[in-house]
Amino acid sequence: MFKSSQRSNGTHDHKTIDVTSYQLSKPTIKTECDIHGQQLNLYCPSHLIPCCDECFSKSHSKCKEIKSLISEVEKTNIEKPLKSVEADIISMMKFLEKLVNTKSKNIKTVEQKYLGIKESVKEIRKEINKQLDNLEIKLCQETDTIWNQEKSKATNFISEIERKRESLKEMNENIRSITEHNNSKLQSFLGVYQIELQVHQFQRYIDNLENDERAKAVDITMKQNDEIEGILSKLESITSLGEVMVVKTAIDLKRETAIKRKAQVESRQQSNINNMTINIETKIQPEIGELIRDMICLMDGRIIVVNGDGKVILLSTDCKLQKYLPVSDVAWSVTQINQNTIAITYPGTDIKIFNMEKETVTKFIKLDKTSYGISFSNNYLAVGLNDDEIRIIDLEGNTKNTIQVQSRSNLYNLVYYNDRLIYSDLNGRSVTCIDTSGKQIWQYKEDLTGPTGLCTDVHGNIIVADHVSGKIIVISNDGQNSKELIRREKGLYSSKCICVNHIESSGYICEYLGTYLAKFNLSYG
Repeated sequence: MFKSSQRSNGTHDHKTIDVTSYQLSKPTIKTECDIHGQQLNLYCPSHLIPCCDECFSKSHSKCKEIKSLISEVEKTNIEKPLKSVEADIISMMKFLEKLVNTKSKNIKTVEQKYLGIKESVKEIRKEINKQLDNLEIKLCQETDTIWNQEKSKATNFISEIERKRESLKEMNENIRSITEHNNSKLQSFLGVYQIELQVHQFQRYIDNLENDERAKAVDITMKQNDEIEGILSKLESITSLGEVMVVKTAIDLKRETAIKRKAQVESRQQSNINNMTINIETKIQPEIGELIRDMICLMDGRIIVVNGDGKVILLSTDCKLQKYLPVSDVAWSVTQINQNTIAITYPGTDIKIFNMEKETVTKFIKLDKTSYGISFSNNYLAVGLNDDEIRIIDLEGNTKNTIQVQSRSNLYNLVYYNDRLIYSDLNGRSVTCIDTSGKQIWQYKEDLTGPTGLCTDVHGNIIVADHVSGKIIVISNDGQNSKELIRREKGLYSSKCICVNHIESSGYICEYLGTYLAKFNLSYG
């Protein structure tokens, strides 16, 4: 879904294609490995890819239940993944068409406003004398520059989207050609797989569009200088007739159906927690100070840790200290909104929206209760307030829903996921799942002695760091089953926080005192 600078162990030597430079040609169904040139004769269920003998020895020797590719082909209904991929392509084409139409209308609307601003400048100019000629020219030039930049960005963005649409159209035609030609079942299977990889990269591009600044509606306006009224007496003190500003508002980009990597995966038995294992890859001593409050994996594979001093620390993908984010006050919890933006709670009534690239706070949200845990989903923030309320708010601070809950601890840890809210209760020794109306879906108490950190895996299962026992426990997304993934005796103790990178099926465990940071990989074989 998101870009990442890391790859999973199973695919670290596989080539990737940059979707922005990808040009689709006539479909070629390969039966040989791109890397080793050998016949594709095996299939890895853990990574959902065909592979050759050398791939197996170098990258998949630790994967469980490697199968014969022919046997996997024989039991696969090729029609189902074909229809799934075609549906995804059509959905993305419609989405991009909607975005192009919206942005085109936006340009026409703002074009009129742009002309209106210039007319206003001329009207102002009539009220003043020749000494303001330079100011008029300056403001018009600024207006031209700003609008030309924004218009160029918008038209370039539309051109980029049009190219994507053409590629998707060609891809859709290629899907049809697989069924129309007399390909063998093996060729059809591999053809769908190869197109599916391309579709997956387009899906990540589409998902990122929802948080892409270029997709927002653009407007420009001018704030007239208050000193114009006194222009005759204060002429020399005036430095500008006004200020041209770009105003961006989010466009409703919700698609009819979520685009997921479903082809071929749906035809196989879904992984369950009985087959789930966690393997510790490395343990390091990070430079994050003492005591840990919160930790998340960013979309690009980096990590953010909030330590006991309330400092927000950015770690690189190899867990090295990158920098302390310049946010004032003592932070408590953090969640990511988009590629460059995070939201931070403070042990008071403040939430700050922070741009990591520009290193600035872009918005303050004031609440009437003390805020602790925070999680972002579907353009809304879920915030834990004291020990009795979870509030769902938009990014402007407007309340969508207020949910009363019963917890014996302050709501330090919560996850907002698929219209569900999951929160841990340290003193109550429980993890509870509710819907957005407050109705309890399930509650888990078995074997918990002090649950703290929470996260979800790619299947929606909940992974819990049980701080008191040192265990890592996974709970199925329906709350009916659980499994102990790690015990204290494996060298991990007082685990406070846990986070997962869904793209890589990897993540990190952080000990309460910040003495270690353990990187792990998840397997479903």
